[in-house]
Formats: sequence, structure tokens, C-alpha cells
Amino acid sequence: MDVLQLDVSGRPQAWISAKEAAVIYACDGVAWTLGDPFWVLRGGTQRRTGLQSRIEVHPIIAVRGAIPSRAWRTVPALSNPKLFARDRYLCAYCGHQFPQDDLTREHIRPTSRGGGDTWMNCITACRGCNGRKGNRMPEEANMSLIYLPYVPSLHEDMILRGRRILADQMEFLLASVPKHSRLHG
Repeated sequence: MDVLQLDVSGRPQAWISAKEAAVIYACDGVAWTLGDPFWVLRGGTQRRTGLQSRIEVHPIIAVRGAIPSRAWRTVPALSNPKLFARDRYLCAYCGHQFPQDDLTREHIRPTSRGGGDTWMNCITACRGCNGRKGNRMPEEANMSLIYLPYVPSLHEDMILRGRRILADQMEFLLASVPKHSRLHG
């Protein structure tokens, strides 16, 4: 399981491994945490006290001195797995849900006709619909979109990265996801 790393203001910065988080704990770099510990590291026994050292790793940690993420000022990177997850594995033309292997990245305005490879020009389509539309605009192919594309927020992007997200992490991230997001429904 991964840990959601935040800056001290609560902005997501990265997914890090539990071992990476343990190093931050050991260096006294954790400002605050959320959620119940999900992993415990046990160390050696202290000579003076006879107590065993231990680090409890929480699913969400805010890191002291973390540099504010530049991701807040940029558009999340586009990838097929994130695109398909954004669109809930639904073909934008026929409306059927498909496994990831049966889906394609469809450019509303084909790249050969000046369309960009961007979140606002890309939707999920099944192979059949993508082939039927071909190198045409949707209206030229007499095909209409059943949903519109949008650019995911940083919180959505953290969810769309396809990790196994713990309930505490999902609750934290969804609280800041815009209400229009398909991740809510």
C-alpha cells in the first residue's frame, strides 16, 4: 500500500511507499497525519528503557518543509489508463462499458485534422465505434457524444493514477474533487 504525501497545507504531492514514509517519520519530517496506522515497523530494543522502537505509518502524511507542488499549476499528464478511468470505462458514442483492453483513446477532432492530444479533445471509445468514426468529426460520422471531456483536477488525478487507495485516502481526495466529476457517480 502507498502513502498519500501532502504538504503542510494539505495539498497532495505524491504517492510514496510505506518505506519512504517511514524514513520521513524517522527524520521527524511528519507534521500531521490522517487515518489509522496501516503498517508498523519494529526496530531494536533501547538499552536505557528496554522498549522496542516502532514507527506506525498512517495512510496520509503531511510533510514538514515540503516544497509546494508545481502540479497545482499544470494540467495532469494524459494517459490511456487515466483517461479510461475518468470516463468510467464507457464508450462516449455507444454508452456501453468495456474492459480496458477493448477501449481506445478517441480524438474528437482527429490529430490529422489539427486536433490535439489533450484531455479536452480525447474521450474513451470502444474499438468498434472508433473504427466507425475513423478520420472524421463526430457530426460527419453521424455520431454524437453522450458525455463531454474535461480536465481532471489534481485530486482527481491522484485517484486516476490507478493505485489501490485506502478508504481514508479516498475520502480525503474525494472531498476536494469537483461535484461535476464522473468519479462521484
